[in-house]
Amino acid sequence: MFKNTKGIILDLDGTVLDSSWVWDKVDVKFLGDRGFDVPEDYVESISPMGAQKAAVYTIERFGLHNEKPKDLVREWFRMAKTEYRDKVICKPGAKSFIKRMYERGMNLAIATSSDRELFIPTLRRENILQYFHSIVTVDEVERGKSFPDIYEEAARRIAVPAEQCVVFEDIITAIKGAKSGGFKVVAVEDEKSLCNAEQIREISDLYISSYHQLHTYL
Repeated sequence: MFKNTKGIILDLDGTVLDSSWVWDKVDVKFLGDRGFDVPEDYVESISPMGAQKAAVYTIERFGLHNEKPKDLVREWFRMAKTEYRDKVICKPGAKSFIKRMYERGMNLAIATSSDRELFIPTLRRENILQYFHSIVTVDEVERGKSFPDIYEEAARRIAVPAEQCVVFEDIITAIKGAKSGGFKVVAVEDEKSLCNAEQIREISDLYISSYHQLHTYL
């Protein structure tokens, strides 16, 4: 799996960080305050987008035309910020894997739909921020994670061609996006993606429920 690999590109939420529960709380509170339940496909729909595009989508989907995207983003971040600062941690084995890849001379990049305001304090507290050579968010590329743009930009920044990179992702749309760019993909199991687990197993190069499983391949 990792033969001839020189670059590792990692998603954060649900992949490196055990943070899906934060957004579950945010979605329930935000939509509940406006009289809506959270639709089954909502999380999967907005996860590849980034905050600004997710806000536009949410306004259109729920008819919140009296609200502005920037206000939705501000409200979401306000609800999530304390959790990220104090409670969100890495998934078991993720920190040791990242450190080991760095020590082996891999070029590491983050490719995320999240925002630096949220995840930078978490990565610093978890003592892994220093291992990443570059960070790319979806707001910095033209299209969301349904397309390979963010992974291609991450690969460009760490100067490693796609065929020598391995992308770590948890949601099916992002996995498809990375595969369409010619990247190998390790799918990391996360609760929010269990409904698509069978299809994710089929399209990814490797499916793991824990980073500890990777010791076999290293």
